[in-house]
Amino acid sequence: MNKKRKSYSRNANAGRTGFKFSKGLIITVLAAAGIDSLLGYAGIHSLIPVNGTVPVFAAPRNSFIKATHSQQTGYYFLSQSAGGVKGSRGGSASVNPVYYLKKGSLESVHLINEDYETHSKHNFNIDQFKVHTKDLGYFESQTITFIADKVGTFEYYCTIHPEMRGTVTVEG
Repeated sequence: MNKKRKSYSRNANAGRTGFKFSKGLIITVLAAAGIDSLLGYAGIHSLIPVNGTVPVFAAPRNSFIKATHSQQTGYYFLSQSAGGVKGSRGGSASVNPVYYLKKGSLESVHLINEDYETHSKHNFNIDQFKVHTKDLGYFESQTITFIADKVGTFEYYCTIHPEMRGTVTVEG
């Protein structure tokens, strides 16, 4: 009785997973890595104040400002901020307010155009701190973050409506 011998051939890939990298997979991984890098760059870049050069990992103090108009008073800025506005307590509004800041503080200005009556464009500027919003149409908004790095009293204003102005006082 002849026993048949089983023959086994050695496969060169035996013991491997057999996973192949396709062009599509490589392109997908590279695209995902590129998108992640761009998002990371944008995320870090968004932490740099307009008058700074490095990211700041601190929470800013927020000032909420509305640009608006009424037939009685004309064009004006209206503050809804409670912290650094003179005479403001617990969220009361102040027209063209005076802001008091501490030197070195991180500040965010949130401007919204709520000029319902005229639908005029508005902007907000503080030259000494490189704060310049774009011209905002009705119900558009923009946030600008800056460091109060100079002591003194500075003017904020709207370039479109010269009567819209106030002051920022930075104390040492």
